[in-house]
Amino acid sequence: MKNISVNLFINILFTLVLSLLIGAFFAFVSLDKERQKNAQIARYKLISNALLSTASLNPSNEDMEKFYKNSRVRPVAIKANRKLIISKGESIFEGESVYGRMQILTVGDTNYIYLQRYGTEMMLKDMNSKEVRVELTIFIASLIALLFLFFYIVTMRKLAPLKRLNREILEFANGNMNVKITHKSRDEIGQIGQSFDDAIHHIKTLLESKNLFMRNMMHELKTPITKGRIAVEMIENGLSKRTLIHAFERMNELINELAYVEHITTQGFQKTLQEVNMNHVINGSLELLLCDKNRVLVIIKEEKLITDEKLLTLALKNLIDNALKYGEGEEVEVITNKSSIKVISKGKSLEYPLAYYLEPFTQEEKRQSGFGLGLYIVDNIAKRLGYHLHYYYRNSSNVFELQI
Repeated sequence: MKNISVNLFINILFTLVLSLLIGAFFAFVSLDKERQKNAQIARYKLISNALLSTASLNPSNEDMEKFYKNSRVRPVAIKANRKLIISKGESIFEGESVYGRMQILTVGDTNYIYLQRYGTEMMLKDMNSKEVRVELTIFIASLIALLFLFFYIVTMRKLAPLKRLNREILEFANGNMNVKITHKSRDEIGQIGQSFDDAIHHIKTLLESKNLFMRNMMHELKTPITKGRIAVEMIENGLSKRTLIHAFERMNELINELAYVEHITTQGFQKTLQEVNMNHVINGSLELLLCDKNRVLVIIKEEKLITDEKLLTLALKNLIDNALKYGEGEEVEVITNKSSIKVISKGKSLEYPLAYYLEPFTQEEKRQSGFGLGLYIVDNIAKRLGYHLHYYYRNSSNVFELQI
């Protein structure tokens, strides 16, 4: 029941209650008809016994008229009518007493009492025979059903904004930052919508501030790096010049990576999937690193892969870079197959779980283990590609694995 939707739950609840009401109504009607039938027969017995017991006393016409009026019955005078009623009517009760014989006949909605005593006969028409109680019961049940339907419609209309609110939240989750909640009532749903509207506005403000900060920071960093790179060209060729050039290129590369991280972490980012050659991807990663390719042993067991080439190249570049920087061996292995890509380097095991090193811009004491923005980039790329980043220590080697 926890996972069932509110609308479905209300539909089931209303259906169950309506079914119970209908069942109770039919049970009540059936029982009430049986009770009325028994009450009618008891009344007819009293009328019959009263007439049959007093027949020998020859009551006056005035007394008989008074009895008929009080008992709500009328005699059927014409003999032909009696025979027709006897032939066409349905017998619902027959009985005998010391006073004579009684039979209850029904024709349509009217009941008749047929009396016989010592060769004489009498037929009475029940003036109360029309069933108004059942009709009244049906009317009340119909009224209750209409009220029930009215409350159901009102309830569903009251909950209808929840569907719209859910759609708008999903749009926001899919990257549409211009979602505007339109439900402005003063009930709880309206309050939720208003709170969500406020949250969207706050998030948009934060994102705009972050984007402005990133653009300004990268712009401010680019300017001195460019000036420094130009100034280095005026220095005579030598080790110092090469070192400075490499440093400026590395800083420029870091700024580009920051810009790309900012791009891939936005909700509107869309990956570009295509079939790529893994040898080409790994070579691209090594070219970004500007490292000695002889230090990287590449073992490719699956040459083709459907992925975003640019994203995977950047992820492998960071994994290989970490392995080269912080590994204790001379060589780094890159092994690819159809289900995973592994980067393996000799060295000590990580001191903390992998999640500890995935935080961006970690503090100085955390960077003593040598992992910071690089693994943060790899983790975000893995999530965008639908991969899983795993780490384990085996045979004195650190193994970072992208499970495809």
